[in-house]
Amino acid sequence: MPRTADHAHRRAQITGAVCELIADSGLGSVTVARTAARAGMSVGLVQHYFPSKDDMLLHAFERVSGDVAARVADIVRTGARHERTIAEILGAALAEHLPLDGPRRAEFRVIRTFAGRALDNPALAEVDARAGAAMHAELVRAVGNGVECGEVAPDLDADAAAARLGAVTEGLATRVHRGSPGAAELARTVLGAELASVFTGECRQYAR
Repeated sequence: MPRTADHAHRRAQITGAVCELIADSGLGSVTVARTAARAGMSVGLVQHYFPSKDDMLLHAFERVSGDVAARVADIVRTGARHERTIAEILGAALAEHLPLDGPRRAEFRVIRTFAGRALDNPALAEVDARAGAAMHAELVRAVGNGVECGEVAPDLDADAAAARLGAVTEGLATRVHRGSPGAAELARTVLGAELASVFTGECRQYAR
């Protein structure tokens, strides 16, 4: 057990170093030597755990995706506990994908870097596609739950609505990352308007 835990800790150290390098200077700054120096270990040890740059990037992507998913799950649990509407919960959840602060900007850079690398790597592209499909499925589920509780019209196409919400969120994230004046506030406004166009009814979920 201690040996397994030690391996997990070392892999986490390396992955964390990759994320920091990407966040600071982009993918071009990620080399085995720089990663090893940032992680505080030898080049040989890094190569033992991650034979290639793409292996390191894949684990960095998985770590960031897992961190975002954990925060979203916490938002959903907290929202349900405080009897918030699905639209409110979904708005907060989607905001976790926007680079509105330092940590989320760093995560966004890792995710975008991974997506760019995946364009020329079928194995990474498959992981990227699965991640996109999983997010779309979660959005479809949220819209479907909205239908059940009265927030969404029964005849709304959940698949199309989910695709639109996902595309808007992705586009807004890019705009915010570019640092345009007022981009963060505009992103919140646009996302709120998009959610309002889908969740047009009143929630009956907590009716007593």
